[in-house]
This record gives sequence, structure tokens and C-alpha cells, in this order.
Amino acid sequence: MSTLVTRYALALDLVDDAQRIADYEKAHAVIWPEVREHLRGQGVVQMEIYRLGTRLFMVMEVDPVVYSAERMAQASLDNPAIVRWETLMWTYQAPTPWTPVGEKWVPMAKIFDLAAQ
Repeated sequence: MSTLVTRYALALDLVDDAQRIADYEKAHAVIWPEVREHLRGQGVVQMEIYRLGTRLFMVMEVDPVVYSAERMAQASLDNPAIVRWETLMWTYQAPTPWTPVGEKWVPMAKIFDLAAQ
């Protein structure tokens, strides 16, 4: 693993239903081992998800030497456990109003960086 990481900020919404939101959070309290192994195997070194109401915000840090969004997407489709996980997660999730058709988590634009000031 390289010492540098690349950080991504992504957004997604949840279905506006208190029980589904609670179930989504419960599913993320301890994720399936196959999901954890998949993420780490694809070069994800850190991932956090935050929620405000129905809006989710993910911070994902990856090893840029290992990580490729395209390779991870294909590996996800090739892994039956990840397909099951993503199918289950999509019962809780909803696209944001700005999400292109057929996409899920969408990158957010960085508009401020204190370190650059």
C-alpha cells in the first residue's frame, strides 16, 4: 500500500421511512465480512458514512495504486455476496435529485479546503 491516499466524497439518499433508515444503520453497525474483504481488496483503506435525515455522505479513502472505480464496479458484479449486499442496500437507498440514471453514490464537488487558504 502506498503512503498517500486519495479521498472521495460521495452522496446518496435513503428512502424516507424511519424503519428502513434504522435497518440501514443496523446493517452498517457490523457489515458482512465479504463486504469488508471486498472493499479492502479493492484498495479502500478507510470509509465512513454520515447521515442527516435521508441524505448520506460517504468519505472514502483509497490507495491510488490499487483502487480503480471501474475495476471495483466489475469486481462487485462478479461477487455474488456483493450483489446480494447491494441489492439489499438498494431497498433502503434512493438516488439524490442530482444522481444520473443508473448510478448510485455520486461524487460531490469540493468547494472549500482550509489547507489551501
